Amino acid sequence: MSGNKVLAIILGGGQGSRLHPLTQSRSKPAVPIAGKYRLVDIPISNCINSNIKRMFVLTQFNSASLNRHIKNTYHFSFFSSAFVDVLAAEQTPGNQGWFQGTADAVRQSMHHFKELDYDYMLILSGDQLYQMDFNVMVKAHIKAKAAISIATIPVNAKDATSFGILKTNDKNEITSFIEKPETNLLPEWSSEVSDEMKSEGRNYLASMGIYIFNRKLLEDLMEDDSTIDFGKEIIPQNIEKQKVVSHQFEGYWTDIGNIDSFFEANLGLTDDFPKFDLYSKERRIYTRARMLPTTKVSGTNLDKTVIAEGCIINAGKIEHSVIGIRSKIDSESTVINTYMMGSDYYQALEEILDDKIVSMGIGKRCFIKNAILDKNCCVGDDVRINGGKHLEDQETDTYAIRDGIVVIKKGAVIPNGFII
Repeated sequence: MSGNKVLAIILGGGQGSRLHPLTQSRSKPAVPIAGKYRLVDIPISNCINSNIKRMFVLTQFNSASLNRHIKNTYHFSFFSSAFVDVLAAEQTPGNQGWFQGTADAVRQSMHHFKELDYDYMLILSGDQLYQMDFNVMVKAHIKAKAAISIATIPVNAKDATSFGILKTNDKNEITSFIEKPETNLLPEWSSEVSDEMKSEGRNYLASMGIYIFNRKLLEDLMEDDSTIDFGKEIIPQNIEKQKVVSHQFEGYWTDIGNIDSFFEANLGLTDDFPKFDLYSKERRIYTRARMLPTTKVSGTNLDKTVIAEGCIINAGKIEHSVIGIRSKIDSESTVINTYMMGSDYYQALEEILDDKIVSMGIGKRCFIKNAILDKNCCVGDDVRINGGKHLEDQETDTYAIRDGIVVIKKGAVIPNGFII
């Protein structure tokens, strides 16, 4: 099926306050994941793999690094109609404000889409980790003669209370919707799912925040500026008026909503068979092609660790950790259960050799556990960071603690001998 009928919109999300401090100086889609990618690479790669080559990313907070990443990464042939464009919230004569919600973001940007030739709009979230062939969903949408399709994932009772839950009939049409139901309401909200999902107790269909709209319907809905959100207003309001169909997805999918889920998703990549498969030939994840040297490791005991390119590692031991691009870890240091994002550039040799300067990366004889080190961190010698549930949430200029995870802020300098 030709991807030319489909226009993809990737929603960059709001201020990303639940991912703070990782979103202090960048928008949520620009947050680095897996040591070398950014969150926005996931929906963009899913689109490219599904032959959907026209994408807009809608964002409004701290979009400079996102713009730079997209401009440096996604170059298509001069002769193709493919593009990835970032649209930031803009003040226009008709509108003075920021995007108020997901639907409002699309409404405010509609004038950019109207000139384009498309039949279906695919609406995606910029902060989810999954691999999905959207062609299958588009074909099912067309075949069912649906007005709106919603990607759904079966979840168990424990998770169901934190999602929008949909109920379907025997034709796969969505008949009702409830936002974050109370546990006592769940028995009446189960839907028909596959036997495998039933055996795992996943009997409830959660909305994944992935939608397909027919163009005419979307344009009509956008005329009404009282609705600001797809999940909370537009979907519930149209279930009885339009044919809304569920597209059930049973692969790995996680919503990177907070520091805890972000941390877990990254460290999950160190498993022997990670649920999110970066090694798939058909479902490649694309990112900026950096011309980095190979990683150099000396005298380090490595276990269940993912290391990106361009690193210099002399650590004593690294286990169950993700080490990002251009990371430097000095001798006799131990790193456990940690996501180190790496650096944007290499430091000059004279700075590294100057004892008065805390150089980038992790110094000598450090112990780092249950932590996230944002980009360009400078951690001195003999630093001890021992994250865990024994620590209370707090924030300083250089670090924050969220759910027991110590997050060292971007560019922070942690002096020699510092202890958390």
